[in-house]
Amino acid sequence: MPSLGDAIAPPRMGRDFRWLLASSWTSNIGDGIALSAAPLLIASLTSSPVLVAAGAMMQFLPWLLFGLLAGSVADHHDRRRLVMLANALRAVVVAVLVVFLLTGAANVWIVLATAFLYGTAEVFADSAGSTLLPMLVKPTDLGIGNARMQAGYLVGNQLAGPPLGAFLFAVGSFVPFLVQVVCVALAVLLISRIAQTPVPPRTEKPEGEPRHPIREGLRWLRGNPPVRTLVLIILVFNVTWAAPWGVLVLYATEYLGMGPVGYGALTTASALGGIIAIFGFGWLEKRVSFATLMRVCLSCEVLMHLGFALTTSPVVAFALMFGFGLYAFVWATISTTVRQRLVPLELQGRIASVNMVGVFGGLVIGQLLGGLIAQVWGLTAPWWFAFAGSALTLALVWRPISHIAAAKPVLEGAPGDSDGGLEPGQGGMPLPD
Repeated sequence: MPSLGDAIAPPRMGRDFRWLLASSWTSNIGDGIALSAAPLLIASLTSSPVLVAAGAMMQFLPWLLFGLLAGSVADHHDRRRLVMLANALRAVVVAVLVVFLLTGAANVWIVLATAFLYGTAEVFADSAGSTLLPMLVKPTDLGIGNARMQAGYLVGNQLAGPPLGAFLFAVGSFVPFLVQVVCVALAVLLISRIAQTPVPPRTEKPEGEPRHPIREGLRWLRGNPPVRTLVLIILVFNVTWAAPWGVLVLYATEYLGMGPVGYGALTTASALGGIIAIFGFGWLEKRVSFATLMRVCLSCEVLMHLGFALTTSPVVAFALMFGFGLYAFVWATISTTVRQRLVPLELQGRIASVNMVGVFGGLVIGQLLGGLIAQVWGLTAPWWFAFAGSALTLALVWRPISHIAAAKPVLEGAPGDSDGGLEPGQGGMPLPD
């Protein structure tokens, strides 16, 4: 009978995957702690809604400003070292904040500057980090590898981290950030144990022609319909998702009458559903095609918006949120796996960064639209907007999803291949039904 460690990280995936997984999980615990501690710190320093909202915006702004650059940097340097350097800088930035807090010199502007600098370093860490998994495991193991990475995000960032951060903040305002420094520093140490990753080869360009790495990535994306469609799906569905999510706290506390505790429990229900989905992903991947899973997940998204628009029951809302966690994290694992299989290793950073810019761009647009819609038409109106927008998008991409799932994976240089690549059809993506 396999041990718990072998069940989480199968030995066939190698020691380096275990170091990567341990580093990711540790970092996510630190980020989860800050997820609740940072807003509490800002709120303790100012009562301005604008400044409190600005703290949340610091999560998105660095991606919009530096996302494409970070992807290009990741594709032209040692990615393991980039992750180590960026995470080390994150630890230094938070350590400086701890000093300000201990000396009583902290103010809201210092906290916002810290959030921006931390978010900027995180952009480079995540852009390079997202490319490591395809370099460490075989294409056939990308699905289970991404599922395990998602599990760390769910447990550390969504479940364990936030309540721990709130508890530590009650002990002392500097304590959660000191623990975060330790977690991020430990993540650097863990990822340093990975064997050095090679710098991806550059695509040959005609002599004398200037290189434009970001433009090369965008040109490749424009010429690859499956990946381009996948990025567009993620962008549009993030707009429709973020519209009601931006006012979810008001919808839960005022419209459903759940109160602050009920709102917190509602978000926890999503994480619980996600944990079940992530650990069941290996079973799903073996039995259901990716095309079918993608259609089911997007259909559930449409129905979830409709359910929230219609219900007035907290019990139904909990069930809907639990279901959201089930399908949303299956979708996240599939979409990441599909993209990693279809993108050449030398372009992984740039295409991943374009995808993340779309994610955060969609969140900003969606939250802005959701706030305006709720202000004019009420708290259920954003759900109706999300339902109509996601249903229309699903109708348009229903058939292209088959082409995304059936596209030939880029398998050259996959780990464990003696001849530098797999034969066509080996380790490939499940074909649509």
